[in-house]
Amino acid sequence: MTVDIPRILIAGDRSSSGKTTIVAGLLSALRNRGLSVQSYKVALDYIDPSYHTGITGRWCRNLDGHLMPEKTVREVYAHAAGGADLAVIEGVRGLYEGYDGDRGSTAQIAKMLKASVILVVDARSITRSAAALVKGYADFDPAVDIRGVILNKVGGERHAEKAIAAIRDHAGVEVVGVIPRDEAMHLAMRHLGLVPMLEGERRHAGFAERLNKIRKVVEEGLDIDRILAIAAEAKPLEAPDPDLYIPSREGEGVRIGVALDEAFNFYYRDNIELFELSGAEVVPFSPIHDPALPEVDGLYIGGGYPELYGKELFENRSMMESIRGAHDGGKPIFAECGGLMYLTEEIEYGGEAFPAVGLVPAKTRMGGRRIVSYTEGEFIRDCSMGPRGATFLGHEFHHSELVIGEGAKVEYAIRLLRGTGIDGGMDGIVDGNLLASYNHFHGASYRLFPGHFIRSARKARDK
Repeated sequence: MTVDIPRILIAGDRSSSGKTTIVAGLLSALRNRGLSVQSYKVALDYIDPSYHTGITGRWCRNLDGHLMPEKTVREVYAHAAGGADLAVIEGVRGLYEGYDGDRGSTAQIAKMLKASVILVVDARSITRSAAALVKGYADFDPAVDIRGVILNKVGGERHAEKAIAAIRDHAGVEVVGVIPRDEAMHLAMRHLGLVPMLEGERRHAGFAERLNKIRKVVEEGLDIDRILAIAAEAKPLEAPDPDLYIPSREGEGVRIGVALDEAFNFYYRDNIELFELSGAEVVPFSPIHDPALPEVDGLYIGGGYPELYGKELFENRSMMESIRGAHDGGKPIFAECGGLMYLTEEIEYGGEAFPAVGLVPAKTRMGGRRIVSYTEGEFIRDCSMGPRGATFLGHEFHHSELVIGEGAKVEYAIRLLRGTGIDGGMDGIVDGNLLASYNHFHGASYRLFPGHFIRSARKARDK
């Protein structure tokens, strides 16, 4: 079977090249033309996909060549592409930046998916040098098919003309768009990157208008017809036999509560879908707005920004009591990064400290460094997320640290062979059926999730 829809990959020449904002505008412009667009994000980012999903109305998927073998990358791509008119893939960092050489890079995904690349170049203060940059990128790996360039942060018409002529004459790559320097082409930022789409819609005045302005700038600046033509030239791609998305009845009758609101919204769509494909029922709830948990057999409290909502979370004391009751009743709880922070005794941010759930004997402090890293680890004891001896690849992405209470007895279920974790490479605080970790898991990489968690929930319920 072939996946025969047009596809294009938008890559940056570096981090902060502006590709995320341009992709958001492009997706909006394509939707404005009535196209059904399936988007993808290279690597394990949560926030960029939230924009993609909100704009296209289709769940964005993550593609990661370090965590996923090529067969899985192609399966994730093919599974999501069904019914779409076009696929748009957003790269990560610079085109050739990877975990280890090519591995984990945007270029690796471009080759795996035979996708033509449009390179976004930060052209601020360069004209002829832009040609040298583009030629270097095009020659660096001939297997990467760079078909077009978007010049970003251009100072004016003369600047654009000189850069376009130099790229045409010396690099042999066509320029398919020019985006001017414009303060409107910035999405709100903070310590871990962009503001998530859900938070932006609910908390930031003028957010929708900013997105609409970005769409208009992109529509004016890009040759969208030419980009679509390049996408349509993509070679047919073989879809592998299903190996990940296989329906089962393993989860039938099991209800999994998933925390979902402004504070907690960092989830991979694949993890949620794998719950659903098992037959389990996913039940969203809000730690901010709901007075108590719904009737569920297990809890998944994902990442987000609980530090920004400390007051709201603290004021919802009945929800915190409900979560403590679920733990006391033996229900499995997986708390991931932001969820871990929420389950500590207090969260300190911006000079204020708010009491939290208190199941983890530690206090959360916003740290002096930003941890962004792939992880590699193993379970050193049985728990609700895996058996002793199971290994995984994952990642961590946080700006906080835990201060363990003096004299507190803490047991860990995870030893990281690569990564920081909670304390010197130890991660996954465990207490009964609770596991709380900085490590993020993706079901396409760690294949025991969510099946092992579902079995833990069923076992606890049927005791």
